[in-house]
Amino acid sequence: MATFYLWPHLIKLNFERMNFKHKYVFLFPGLFVLIGILIFPIIFVVRLSLSGWNSYNGLNFIGLENYIRLFTDDPRFWQSFLRLSFLSVTTVILQYVIGFALAHMVWKDIKFQRFFRVLFLIPMMTTPVIMTVIWRTFFHESLGPVNDILSNFGMSPKWLTDPTLAKITVIIVEVWQWTPFMFLLLLAGLLSLPKEPFLAAAIDGASPIRKFIYVTFPLMAPISIGAIIIRLIEASKIMDTVYVLTSGGPGTSTETSSFYIFIKGLREFQMGYAASMSFTYLIIMIISLTFIAKGLTKLLLKD
Repeated sequence: MATFYLWPHLIKLNFERMNFKHKYVFLFPGLFVLIGILIFPIIFVVRLSLSGWNSYNGLNFIGLENYIRLFTDDPRFWQSFLRLSFLSVTTVILQYVIGFALAHMVWKDIKFQRFFRVLFLIPMMTTPVIMTVIWRTFFHESLGPVNDILSNFGMSPKWLTDPTLAKITVIIVEVWQWTPFMFLLLLAGLLSLPKEPFLAAAIDGASPIRKFIYVTFPLMAPISIGAIIIRLIEASKIMDTVYVLTSGGPGTSTETSSFYIFIKGLREFQMGYAASMSFTYLIIMIISLTFIAKGLTKLLLKD
């Protein structure tokens, strides 16, 4: 009976006597999963980018030819990247401003607070492709309700066939779809703020605007940086909205990097070249987001 009670102590003693390196055995399952879902695909993409693999000739090593072609003879990729940068930055800025405004409104004690919280999340609950089809119907030049209303004022914009308006349409759909995500992150941040700074500001007689500028916004800076970076990562992959809404048109006016890579890889079956674009795009995005994160940190997190 005494031996039974000693078992936990014996087990603990054996674990303490184990060499520290043995503990790494427990990391192997997670390491294998990481290699399988992250590292191996990247290695395969790099290998593929150094080949001329297509559906006709198979996999053959060609060295840096794909990268030379990308940097010297394909301005369309770089144009699509600049276009993507404009769309992603614009949509994220609008999502942040609108999301912060909605979160701040719901954060205050207002009537039907829970109702508004659920209402603002509805766009995020819907399937992006289905909602983009609905938005495409809304903006249809002859059948859409948007132009039906504007026709009463003598206007009939060509939302999907004018290059500038097509970009605006993509931005509208993206902002509508993903502002709730920004709203959710910022609302969670507002609910976690300490009450003491606001009480001190109220005692000093600060107006609501001064409270927001000097208390709320600085306290929300770390959460704002995280929310913006997360949305920039997601916005940099804009493709489904473009594919369904405009198919990159008119011409290539709304074509993004992801959509162009899709065209080269899965329409023209230039797998090796598409892989080189994908890897180049990955490196550019990692570097860009790193600098953006540092810039936002210096701008918003002032000592």
